[in-house]
Amino acid sequence: MTTIINTTVPEFKVQAYHDGEFVTVTNEDIKGKWAIFFFYPADFTFVCPTELVDMAEKYDKFKAMGVEVYSVSTDSHFVHKAWHDASESIRKIKYPMLADPTGALSRAFGVMIEEDGMAYRGTFVADPEGKIKLVEIQDNNIGRNADELLRKVEAAQFVAAHPGEVCPAKWKQGGETLKPSIDLVGKI
Repeated sequence: MTTIINTTVPEFKVQAYHDGEFVTVTNEDIKGKWAIFFFYPADFTFVCPTELVDMAEKYDKFKAMGVEVYSVSTDSHFVHKAWHDASESIRKIKYPMLADPTGALSRAFGVMIEEDGMAYRGTFVADPEGKIKLVEIQDNNIGRNADELLRKVEAAQFVAAHPGEVCPAKWKQGGETLKPSIDLVGKI
């Protein structure tokens, strides 16, 4: 299996539902800022709304960090709007809900389940240059945690701003980092 870490976000152009409107989102829109692509199987399901609301509750924190969140499913932008209109929970979402009815974006990120016509739960974080810095893909029965993703984005932003430093396990903003060197080998 080939990794996509440090590769560039693929070119794409999709429709989205955002702020009560249908908009077009492309790979050009993510340049110059951090971006999260948050793939999920389908609208009107069970685990998906719990995750999307969890992200919605952290959206202001992500925005304050210069991060845009893009949820993505193989549903159409029309279905995203219908779900938004039908669900009190989904009305909390302020980030763009990308539509991938052809599965092209899901395939490009390696999360498409061909036999089901939907995506795995995939989370991808891209830096302002469009390089993918974090990838997590999990089975669709396992929900994700926006707090943990927030922590990981903070770590990714820290190491991007501090070359030569790395963040150890469970690192949180303001915590101690490490400066890898031969002097540390075998002493941690």
